Amino acid sequence: MKKIINHPDHFVDEMIDALLLAHPGWLKPVTADRRALVRADAPNAGKVGIVTGGGSGHLPAFLGYVGKGLASGVAVGNVFSSPSSEQIYEATKAVHGGAGVLYLYGNYGGDVFNFDLAADLADADGIETRTVHVADDMASAPPERASDRRGVAGMVFGFKCAGAAAERGDTLDEVARIAAKANGATRTMGVGLSPTILPAARKPTFTLPDGEMEIGIGIHGEPGTHRGKLESADAIAERLAGAILGDLRAEAGSSVALLVNGLGATPLEELYLLYRRAEQAVAAAGLRVARAYVGEYVTSLEMAGASISVMQLDEELDTLLDAPVRSPFWREGWRVDEGGAR
Repeated sequence: MKKIINHPDHFVDEMIDALLLAHPGWLKPVTADRRALVRADAPNAGKVGIVTGGGSGHLPAFLGYVGKGLASGVAVGNVFSSPSSEQIYEATKAVHGGAGVLYLYGNYGGDVFNFDLAADLADADGIETRTVHVADDMASAPPERASDRRGVAGMVFGFKCAGAAAERGDTLDEVARIAAKANGATRTMGVGLSPTILPAARKPTFTLPDGEMEIGIGIHGEPGTHRGKLESADAIAERLAGAILGDLRAEAGSSVALLVNGLGATPLEELYLLYRRAEQAVAAAGLRVARAYVGEYVTSLEMAGASISVMQLDEELDTLLDAPVRSPFWREGWRVDEGGAR
């Protein structure tokens, strides 16, 4: 194992310490362990708060998507481990500005359990909450069980759209509706080329023989839908985009946002090769890419691989994606249909 760390047990806390040092004025901790953090200007009176959270090891998610126009607070777990209900609850209290709080996070068992406990604590405190589970990973469950799917890279669209709605003053029910709409309009599928290594475990989370790939792999190394010989960039993009478009079933002529996400150890050049063929597949399906996102949005430590996400747009979602953001981690999508103009 080769990692640039100090002690595995201090990895997450030292990372949080570094972020607070590097980006002053962005976040503030609200617990002694600094595992619950909120926007520096929280709470915002009269506006809905949005709390997310999950295990570490996925930067920019989840911590990186707190800021103006995004989430209001985050609870930070250990690597690939859920934050506690108490940490979630403390973030909830710190972002509550009187208009309620939306819980928006990936659909994983431990997270669901602890966020539900936090919601009960908030209810006892008179804080109204709503919950939207991000479930965009189409490889993890068939369409008839779409609500059981995992939350992966497409979650960034949910953070962006719900955050913009909260920022402009929408009600709690409306912010929750928009988060659910963004989730329902998004599909994601990934490919893994090598495993990740947890700092504390000091061993790979799974094994993948040299020269092989795994289609549909999850961001924690969850099993995918196909394992076989490594294929070309075009062949991989066709596999992923073809499956996504078949599941999304967008009407010809629709506009979409196309996201190619790196899992942590794949060069940007390779991500652009995937984007090239994915956009061609989108066009062949009679759809038009309005916004392009290429980079690392939801990672898995040093896992090699990538995912492709497609979000079907309408005027409402497109407007929300265009709203301003303040976070050191947010990478703005490029307006393909307007030559980059905003």
